Amino acid sequence: MQLVVARIGRAHGIKGEVTVEVRTDEPELRLAPGAVLATDPASTGPLTIATGRVHSGRLLLRFEGVSDRTGAEALRNTLLIAEIDPEELPEGEDEYYDHQLIDLDVVTEDGTEVGRITEISHLPSQDLFIVERPDGSEVMIPFVEEIVTEIDLEEQKAVIAPPPGLIDDRAVIDSNRDES
Repeated sequence: MQLVVARIGRAHGIKGEVTVEVRTDEPELRLAPGAVLATDPASTGPLTIATGRVHSGRLLLRFEGVSDRTGAEALRNTLLIAEIDPEELPEGEDEYYDHQLIDLDVVTEDGTEVGRITEISHLPSQDLFIVERPDGSEVMIPFVEEIVTEIDLEEQKAVIAPPPGLIDDRAVIDSNRDES
């Protein structure tokens, strides 16, 4: 399975380094020196990482065969794609790769169908499941332990305990009427 692990940004300096926008939770594994990555557009790659370092909070990479600013700038906006074994699991318990969560059915603890995860949104404070409901509308569910109580990859489902108003707008409307 192929997954986008980074996007190349602007050139940095004159020796062929580029900034990268990291799109993986494991950059030390996926973006390590020696890693060979496919690219989008495919004509740019494959690229082999020669060196990597962090500078002012940004990851800088240099690729084999790219030794100057012109070559580095030509790579701008290229997506870096790693080949991942679909059965591979993250090291930490209760950690998941996005591809493992996409298409899981979402149900409440009492078995009520909520929908299907179509996307994972990675925000600074927490991750969100973007869930498509059976009627085609979407709901965002924070991927936090208090709300997502179980991920069952074998059964292909995520079980949630939503607070009032998270998945049912009527609960918020009804509670507002009670206060009036």
